[in-house]
Amino acid sequence: MFSKVRRVRLACMTYYDHRQLIIYHFMFDPDWDEGCKGCSFFDDNFVGSLVHLGARDTSFAVISRAPLSKIEAFKRRMGWGFPWLSSFGNDFNYDFRVTLDPERTDYEYNYTHAEALLKAGKIWFPKGELPGLSVFLREGDKVFHTYSSYQRGTDLFLNTYNFLDLTPLGRQEENEKMFDWLRHHDRYSHDSQNPTGAPGH
Repeated sequence: MFSKVRRVRLACMTYYDHRQLIIYHFMFDPDWDEGCKGCSFFDDNFVGSLVHLGARDTSFAVISRAPLSKIEAFKRRMGWGFPWLSSFGNDFNYDFRVTLDPERTDYEYNYTHAEALLKAGKIWFPKGELPGLSVFLREGDKVFHTYSSYQRGTDLFLNTYNFLDLTPLGRQEENEKMFDWLRHHDRYSHDSQNPTGAPGH
């Protein structure tokens, strides 16, 4: 499916100390000044668990099309410490179908032609960035692409949703577009950043 495996191999060999590599495809267009709030929500949910992956011979990295200077500035703002690579100027995102361009032959997302997804209302724009997660395994000098997940397939990793699903009110998204309520974590009001409900916490 993906012809330019050399870039994948180079990405994996960057993390040569582990046989497995998980990559999150973070939506950050080169023209944007900040990363996607939905992808930021995803990162907030996994950031505390990454320390355990190395014990299972697994590395983790985030990749976006934005230039590294924008990535580093936004990463500092969010207070994140995980590896975040830039695919600016190459076809990595297109190879993994997480950047759409109707003028390209690989115009698909989530293993479906993008035009069909647009007609079904499953994606909201014909061109641009979309999220995903991919997994690779290194065996000697060979690298295998073993898994990819897109759209709501990544909900499994959103512990905020997992907690909300246990509550009587649930996700409270029935009457609004998904993620309409969501903010970058430094843009919530003081009250929403205080889940204990107790003053001074």
